[in-house]
Amino acid sequence: MDNSATTAVDPGVTEAMLPYFSENFGNPSSLYSIGRQAKRAIEEARQKVADLIGAKKEEIIFTGSGTESDNLAIKGTAYRNRKKGDHIITSSIEHHAVLHTCKYLESQGFKVTYLPVNKEGLVNPVDVEKAITPETILITIMHANNEIGTIQPIEEIGKIANEKNIIFHTDAVQTIGKLPINADTLGVSLLSMSAHKIYGPKGVGALYIRKGTVIESQMHGGGHERNIRSGTENVPGIVGFGKAAELAKVHLPEEEKLANLRNSLIKGIFEIKESYLNGHPTKRLPGNANFRFSYVEGESLILSLDMKGVAASTGSACSSTSLTPSHVLIAIGLRPEEAHGSLRLTLGRENTQEEVDHVVSILPDIVNKLRMMSPLAR
Repeated sequence: MDNSATTAVDPGVTEAMLPYFSENFGNPSSLYSIGRQAKRAIEEARQKVADLIGAKKEEIIFTGSGTESDNLAIKGTAYRNRKKGDHIITSSIEHHAVLHTCKYLESQGFKVTYLPVNKEGLVNPVDVEKAITPETILITIMHANNEIGTIQPIEEIGKIANEKNIIFHTDAVQTIGKLPINADTLGVSLLSMSAHKIYGPKGVGALYIRKGTVIESQMHGGGHERNIRSGTENVPGIVGFGKAAELAKVHLPEEEKLANLRNSLIKGIFEIKESYLNGHPTKRLPGNANFRFSYVEGESLILSLDMKGVAASTGSACSSTSLTPSHVLIAIGLRPEEAHGSLRLTLGRENTQEEVDHVVSILPDIVNKLRMMSPLAR
């Protein structure tokens, strides 16, 4: 029940990757046959990733993760365009891969506007337009939030960015393979992706760079990936990403079934008194359900569920060991004690109605026991 943190590698993906660890182990920069074979495999994977988001093959650059893709997009744009301006617009609920990168750029003299969101986690496109100045060089707003699942009005923001001739980046790590995506329709210049969120391997990501968009490389070396991301390519990982993208496109129609499963989960958990849904009730990722429970501490919930064989989280897996409340939940207006009582359940391809029923059956007792121990509930 934590598929937003990561997913199991699909058996078809593993099968596709295996030959590139031993048999077809060539360096794709080599001219001899096993090197050319590796290069062909990379280009085939590039096409499959491009097909998933309606892009051209040459618009895809492979990286080591979604985090690297975000860094490359944001820093690459900022440093390339510094003579034009030094202002960046983002939101207060971005993934730390974006927020920490923006904070770093502030230390380098850039100015960053962090837009607020409403109680459902939505960015208002009007606020984006109002924040634009003659110095604005980049807008970076995530496609959907990794914690509360709220889907942002990216197309509307894209129109604003294009009208103002401003580069627009979106972190789509949580949406590729879960929502139908067409990069042109979204109006984005840059789009970040990660393989391990769509049943691919960890350690490989990609960045869509719209034709005509120029960014500055952040990794220098042998000029790999069109001189944008140097370093010998992770051939097995890239092949795995390509296969995962191919399978994701096939499985995309099943996301509606996943939404129905999520709705069943929400309905069942709402039977618990003083339980609330965080995020937008309908504009949310198909498998995402983020709850909060009065007088309950999230970490205790996670540990209690784990003892029952259920993996869940209190928010982003990247910060699940932190004692500070989620910046996303604080941004939507929750008090720290409310934010600490959150539970994120995210469903994937392999989840079943029986598993949902199991969670719904065991959670009320867990919540009640924790409330009995809480001094706040007395």
